[in-house]
Amino acid sequence: MCGIAGIFHYESVKPVDPNRIGRMIDALASRGPDGAGVWTAPGVGLGHRRLSVIDLAGSPQPMHSADGRAVIVFNGEIYNYRRLRHELEQGGAQFRTDGDTETILAAWQRWGPRCLDKLDGMFAFALYDLKKRQLFLARDRLGVKPLYVARLAGGALAFASELKGLLANPLMRRTIDPLAIEDYMTWGYVPDHRSILKDVEKLAAGHYLLLEHGREPSPPVKWWDLSFEQRARGSAEDLSAQLLHLMREAVSSRMVADVPLGAFLSGGVDSSSVVALMSEVSAKPVTSCSIGFDVADVDETSHARKVAELFGTDHHERIVTADQFGEIDRLVRIFDEPFADASALPTLRVCELAREHVTVALSGDGADEAFAGYRRQLFQAREEQARAILPRALREPVFGALGKLWPKADWAPRPMRAKTTFLALATSGETGYARALSILAPEQRQEIFGEGLLRERGAYRAEHPFEKLMREAPARSGLDRAQYADLKFWLPGDILTKTDRTSMAVSLEAREPLLDHRLLEFGARLPERQRIRGTTGKWLMKHTMERYLPEDILYRPKQGFVTPLAQWFRGPLASEARAVASSELLTGSGWFDRKALSRLADNHIAGRSDNARTLWQLLMLERSLRHLKPSG
Repeated sequence: MCGIAGIFHYESVKPVDPNRIGRMIDALASRGPDGAGVWTAPGVGLGHRRLSVIDLAGSPQPMHSADGRAVIVFNGEIYNYRRLRHELEQGGAQFRTDGDTETILAAWQRWGPRCLDKLDGMFAFALYDLKKRQLFLARDRLGVKPLYVARLAGGALAFASELKGLLANPLMRRTIDPLAIEDYMTWGYVPDHRSILKDVEKLAAGHYLLLEHGREPSPPVKWWDLSFEQRARGSAEDLSAQLLHLMREAVSSRMVADVPLGAFLSGGVDSSSVVALMSEVSAKPVTSCSIGFDVADVDETSHARKVAELFGTDHHERIVTADQFGEIDRLVRIFDEPFADASALPTLRVCELAREHVTVALSGDGADEAFAGYRRQLFQAREEQARAILPRALREPVFGALGKLWPKADWAPRPMRAKTTFLALATSGETGYARALSILAPEQRQEIFGEGLLRERGAYRAEHPFEKLMREAPARSGLDRAQYADLKFWLPGDILTKTDRTSMAVSLEAREPLLDHRLLEFGARLPERQRIRGTTGKWLMKHTMERYLPEDILYRPKQGFVTPLAQWFRGPLASEARAVASSELLTGSGWFDRKALSRLADNHIAGRSDNARTLWQLLMLERSLRHLKPSG
């Protein structure tokens, strides 16, 4: 795993200062502590920081092709590189290294951009073809590995694995995009179609960019998509056998490394499944890592320990206190952009623990999106059934009125929290699902935004791109569309960003076997009954893993990392809540209404309402804006 950066002059062939590339990659040092390299030629410069995982001594970067006609900087892993290398050798390719990087170079020279279809892995890379005078930027199918791109003055394009790499370039302007604040306050992160800075974009998952000197950059090209339009046939047992084969292949292919390798183990279905399949093929005990909390209600170490004992893993666990708020500024530096998923704190902790024992860790990320494991997906499927029966002319007035009248009761038992459901049933499926996934609904944002932000965002709403994605999804049902949106929007924006940044902050490579594209394509073809049965999500996956895992692991209620935000903002962070409410960075710009923020903080501290998630969003935004301000 690595960090990459570079500059490309597309208007004219200007020289690139290697020291500038050096500063950009130095900002990414935690992504690659084992080596650094810079290469420049007229009009282009590439930089690389290396975390050695495969071919430890033999694959330095930037790397040239055997014939010297192409050079690459690469972040990621290609899991099928040995098979692909054999195919290329049959066609006459020659290799000087034993790693996967050189395989990409040879694949580009054989197939051009179509080489991406051949790559099974997680990656973001920049490849410069000296003969064609082209720069090829590409990102993997799901967006496991990030790539930020920015236009600079003078007809240049800069790119880096993280925003901090771009910020190290003195030509980068740091103008905040107000639409990104609308997006962030809706979702809790800045989605991949936008960046917190106006001049910066993220290359979307499953897309590539091909640049040439003397030509204005063309829009990115989509090279991969996932379709839910077909349905697999066969009995549950036949489909289960296919699923198990694909899961075994996905896990075993991600166990190739020349450094110590292990797994995150929470004791839930997904990480336990990965550990079970790793143990099946490993010649020695799998190294597993878990963290727990000093609050019994949210501690899952007993479940993780049970799985570890079942498979005889070399298990490591650590109990951390709930009082992790001292890490806020560190999180801000890790993510650069505002990021309000509070589970980033415990994720960072488990990455730190894992790095003490291994260099590579397999995670269970992706199964909920691929096989319908989230409660919101189950609710969406049921709501779509109701929408199909009840005409919209009836639903809108009845459920709309109920939704407006029903109190917002976060403290109440789940069956009593009907406000969101009523409001969702009054609208279309995509609007309802956007509401279910968002942190703040449009009317809640309206209450706290200032006149300046309301004016600057105009008619735009953060839900618009999400709803469009769902409407245009290659899908047959509401559940299909919900899963498609989760895989395309939520997964790269939140889940994969969280895992990449926290793991790379401690120089740990995280791999996601349950996001193998063949596994995802199989999941997208499953009949709905094989995904959801009754109130059980991920049904086929759980049924398949019954041969490995006990029932209380497979079928207990889902529980993620929990951070006690509500208690923090009524206790040690109460002063922070009040400070955020009066922050000049938030209110002086006209982006937020000072009185509304003060009410939000006061009502939470007094216990009149639970505004913890919104206060956390505001705190992380305020700290991020401080971080992004130009020094001096």
